[in-house]
Amino acid sequence: MPHSAFHDFRRHALGAACATLALGAAAQERIVVTGSTSARAAEEAPHAVTLLPREAIQAAGPMVNLSEVLAQVPGLVAGNRSNYAQDLQISARGFGARAGFGVRGLRLVADGIPASGPDGQGQVSHVDIAGAERVEVLRGPFSVLYGNSSGGVINVIGGAPTAARAEGSIDVAAFGTRQLRAGLAVPAAAGGLSVRAGVSMFETDGFRPQSSAQKTQAHLRLGWQRAGDTVTALFNHLDQPALDPLGLSREQFERGPGQTAQVALDFATRKTTLQSQGGLSWRRRLDDGPLRELQVALFQGQRKVAQWLAIAPGTQANPRHGGGVIDFDRGFAGIDARTRWQLGTLEVVAGAAVEQQRDDRRGFENFTGTGAAQVVGVVGRLRRDEVNRARTQDVYAQAEWLPAAAVALQAGVRHGRVKLSAQDAFLSNGDDSGRLAFDYTNPVLGLRWQVAPRLNLFASVARGFESPTLGELAYRADGTGGFNTALKPQTSRQAEAGLKWRVGAWQLDGTLFEVRTTDEIGVATNASGRSAFQNVGRTLRRGAELAVGWRPSGAWRVQLAASTLEATYRDSFLVCAGLPCSAPTLQVAPGNRVAGAPEGNAWAELAWQGGAWGEWALEARGLGRVAVNDRNSDFAAGHAVTALRWRKAYPLEGGYRMEWMLRVDNLADRHYAGSVIVNDANGRFFEPGAPRSVLLSLRVSGWGM
Repeated sequence: MPHSAFHDFRRHALGAACATLALGAAAQERIVVTGSTSARAAEEAPHAVTLLPREAIQAAGPMVNLSEVLAQVPGLVAGNRSNYAQDLQISARGFGARAGFGVRGLRLVADGIPASGPDGQGQVSHVDIAGAERVEVLRGPFSVLYGNSSGGVINVIGGAPTAARAEGSIDVAAFGTRQLRAGLAVPAAAGGLSVRAGVSMFETDGFRPQSSAQKTQAHLRLGWQRAGDTVTALFNHLDQPALDPLGLSREQFERGPGQTAQVALDFATRKTTLQSQGGLSWRRRLDDGPLRELQVALFQGQRKVAQWLAIAPGTQANPRHGGGVIDFDRGFAGIDARTRWQLGTLEVVAGAAVEQQRDDRRGFENFTGTGAAQVVGVVGRLRRDEVNRARTQDVYAQAEWLPAAAVALQAGVRHGRVKLSAQDAFLSNGDDSGRLAFDYTNPVLGLRWQVAPRLNLFASVARGFESPTLGELAYRADGTGGFNTALKPQTSRQAEAGLKWRVGAWQLDGTLFEVRTTDEIGVATNASGRSAFQNVGRTLRRGAELAVGWRPSGAWRVQLAASTLEATYRDSFLVCAGLPCSAPTLQVAPGNRVAGAPEGNAWAELAWQGGAWGEWALEARGLGRVAVNDRNSDFAAGHAVTALRWRKAYPLEGGYRMEWMLRVDNLADRHYAGSVIVNDANGRFFEPGAPRSVLLSLRVSGWGM
């Protein structure tokens, strides 16, 4: 069972975060730890998991957005909004599809530190993609072991350096995009300190007006190991100011990808993000007796966000309105402690975890003055002042039993309590305080059967839990304002079955799954620039996932990842017909598609490595149509785009090497929706994907200094 704090540390993940293995590059493509009690080859895990090695991450793009490489995961959709004022839109088997901003419903872990808050809302803007050794993506029942709001798990793993290396890179791309990056890795001598550090500076003008952004990141990993003890410390920092072009209406979208909503220009919509965090882990390995390992990990950080919205001054005349500028300071922290036991053929991991966050949240008017003297897009009067808190307390256990050489059974359970509250200090417009607490128990059971030396069958079942986020609890569904104490968490029943086959030049993974949810959380009203949420009953998600790899010769490589998804509402409920809306009146019929969940997705690659000619590859990405709202009144059409890639490395003196990469994305210059803003109140559902773009990268690195 996974856990909630750090792991950059060589074994498995248990609790709300994943473990990190410090293994050599040759082993990393085969080792998986996510959701397992111990490290194992991916084909031996009794669940659907995909490993994306460093080579795939580096070839997928400039390593700015995780969406570059996550397209290779069946069942996972990572929409690049081309909008750095909003985080990526990520969903797995439909979990997370309704998120209007950030990532929710999925558990995110970066270098062992949870990137998801205890309320289930998360972001990946601060992730050090360039420093990642691999990315592990878990879908299905075993993800529930990560606790609240874990419909899937994305674990970005850095790892300890294995060789001395200095590196630098420069990226130049279309739309004024440029990036500089530098890194240093020093492995530990016997009993010494290892260091991995990096810094990057990214800028883009964007292909839409009001879409420029900057991103500065710094990362540091320190490791120390002696005898049976391993200590790891991690630090990172993000500074990201970005303009926000907002979404487009159907009419605006049809005009082409270079459109921007006029209100974005009028109100200078934008967002600034500052985040710093760090953590520390200690692991003691024991060689004698049933107790084999002790580990304690903790983390702490701060995140500061200011965002200017396009809300008209007249709308803010309502005394209950929170204003058009969001400003919050967040402090977050967590600790996790666990033990691992070996009892004959039974391996057991048990532990406890605590995570918490505090948001000092303020709202301001986004204007000053009146009449001809009125100025918008600025910070005006205070309209909201409150403290939001979220806290989770969990205990967990997971066991693996090997009754026979070809059979493995895994069972686990995670029990937790989620506390969510708001304490209002701006009382001139009423008291919006409130609090809720939920208890949950997530059990899971999995089976793996090796029916042939390279063929494994697996099946697993679980119960999941997803609490409302603090943002979803901010307003009552009846429009009266205040903490939405009527909103309940949603629960799920999940099942999957599949096979993993490795033979010769072939590799094949296939999975069938079904998810049934109760009390699904959906939008109730959109009014006065704010959204209120309600429970909309039951939903059903069914689908299939397929991943195929084939190496017909040493020079050629073929890969395919594809999935289908049928995600529908099983009960009817009411939503708003338009603006203004203080109460839902329009019925959503059973059988409607869940908004934001595509009908399927696919990725394919044909690559050829020609020695002196370098590597050439043709990529294709496809996405099925997506309902933009629960009414299914409009859809983002399905689309397919292609890309061409060339990479070539040249040796340099002194043990260094230089590598060039050229990518041309969206070869046919297709106009398509890169993502949708689900249930947008103003009907601006569509965020266009980037037109044809060219990227040129130069990367220089050296080993054995």
